[in-house]
Amino acid sequence: MSCRRGCRMTESTLNAKGQTTVPALIRRRFKAAIGTRLVWSVLSDGTLIVRPKTKHLQDLAGILDAPGNLRAGIDDLSR
Repeated sequence: MSCRRGCRMTESTLNAKGQTTVPALIRRRFKAAIGTRLVWSVLSDGTLIVRPKTKHLQDLAGILDAPGNLRAGIDDLSR
């Protein structure tokens, strides 16, 4: 497996219950604490990506601004 410059590789073992321990190096890097949720994705080429879920839908509220800073109410959207 190739690794881009500057990355570190580490490993863990899957137990009989299908569980694994996230290595301390990874937990520190992503500031993962008890209860941190992980998102698992498998790409079409078989690559597995695991990332911490750090954003909630509520965190995205207000990040988009309407042109001219116009606001639309529910009544405006249903027309």
